[in-house]
Amino acid sequence: MTEVFNQAVWKEKEKVLEPLIFEISVPERVGHILPKTCEKVTREVGDVLKTIPEKIKRKTSIGLPEVSEPQLTRHYLHLAQMNYAVDLGFYPLGSCTMKYNPKINEEIARMDKISRLHPYQDVSTVQGALELLYRLEKMLAEISGMARVTPQPSAGAHGEFTGLCIMRKYHEEKGELESRREIIVPDSAHGTNPASASMAGFNVVTIPSSTDGCVDLEALRGAAGEQTAGLILTNPNTLGIFEEDILTISDIIHNTGGLLYYDGANLNGVLNKVRPGDMGFDIVHFNLHKTFSTPHGGGGPGAGPVGVKDKLVPYLPVPTVEYDEERGVYYLDHNRPKSVGKVKGFFGNFGVIVKAYSYILSLGAEGLNEVAEVAVLNANYLAKKIEEIRGFSLPYASDKPRKHECVISAAQLKAETGVTALDVAKRILDFGIHAPVVYFPQIVEEALMIEPTETETKETLDRFVSIIKRISDEAYNSPEKVLNAPHHTSVGRVDEVKAARKPILSWKMYQKEV
Repeated sequence: MTEVFNQAVWKEKEKVLEPLIFEISVPERVGHILPKTCEKVTREVGDVLKTIPEKIKRKTSIGLPEVSEPQLTRHYLHLAQMNYAVDLGFYPLGSCTMKYNPKINEEIARMDKISRLHPYQDVSTVQGALELLYRLEKMLAEISGMARVTPQPSAGAHGEFTGLCIMRKYHEEKGELESRREIIVPDSAHGTNPASASMAGFNVVTIPSSTDGCVDLEALRGAAGEQTAGLILTNPNTLGIFEEDILTISDIIHNTGGLLYYDGANLNGVLNKVRPGDMGFDIVHFNLHKTFSTPHGGGGPGAGPVGVKDKLVPYLPVPTVEYDEERGVYYLDHNRPKSVGKVKGFFGNFGVIVKAYSYILSLGAEGLNEVAEVAVLNANYLAKKIEEIRGFSLPYASDKPRKHECVISAAQLKAETGVTALDVAKRILDFGIHAPVVYFPQIVEEALMIEPTETETKETLDRFVSIIKRISDEAYNSPEKVLNAPHHTSVGRVDEVKAARKPILSWKMYQKEV
């Protein structure tokens, strides 16, 4: 019997939800009293306020909630208990690589000597921070087969945009930008790929996948030409399949004068096994918040460093971190006339970078090898086990091994029971497991995109398989159980169409609705 999960639910009167903090607000209720030592500061602030002209002073209250400190603490603790996180359970979110993060990396990033650094400090006072950035660049360059790496971009998509700006600058310097306006993207690509290309000023050309789920070489040859600026590709691809013809793909693009861009979202599957640079890629971005142990989800924080081959180094964002061997000091080089400019304030998301540096140091080359090995083993174990369950299949070259993730189709389940991939995902929540990505990539009908990562045990994977088996049995015997899921979460099934079309994102928006 697969045990069910009961998420924390907080009830306020008849409302089965934690109330909004504005709803528990009481006028003039005080949450904190400043100590006597602050009276002088309060007077000084009051004196400053007197100098502000009346016409620009706020005439109404800013509407902050007025609650006691215990109310405040309990409110946010309740919300945290109603939430789900990778520290609570399995999070098989395909492509997003939601793996458990070793707490030592968090502790190191919280150290005063790191967390209390100020970006405006003189470089002479932050030599340790610059050394860390310099060393991490060397590590990432070695892992990817690139010449130099910039740590500035703050996420994978931001890295994509930066890399494409570098590509744009390269073609511009050669006097070919006006003729090279096309970026080729496979139909299985991450959605950020065409978006980033468009933002960088390129036109997107989509090519189909072949019957084995890889790039269709004939379609690529037909699309590539003198108008091609580059190709964006991740390898292994979004189906978790390694592009075996990658060197041929590289030749096709390079023979036209274009560049190859590596989307590093799936690096987990080949980490320290094969390098993008050796596959022929000219530009690569890393998702430090996926592959190298830092937090992911909820909007950040992230980091998307970008690496480039030698011929593209002049175009990297400024400043770069350099080392003066003669003086034995690290410094920032702003004198880079061909640079695409600055893409992020200061040195990127430094705390995230520190965690990635700690992760790499703690594992070493041997450990990074094992990351890829166990990630691939776990993904293939799940793919084969779930493929055997009634209603599910492994589309596109089911005989080929997957890398870090697998994409399962629930098309048969839908055809025979009416239960969709979305319904399956909702029911999974009832067992204390986060749902996989659904309906992506779009080339797979009723897709469930599953990435177990290297941090999960066989027992966890077996339990997940047993849950999918139970959901299959329910779909064929009592589908209403699945169709009305979830049943044990703090919030039941939501109206996703309304949430997308009429989102309520603030207290003011909520007041207008009610």
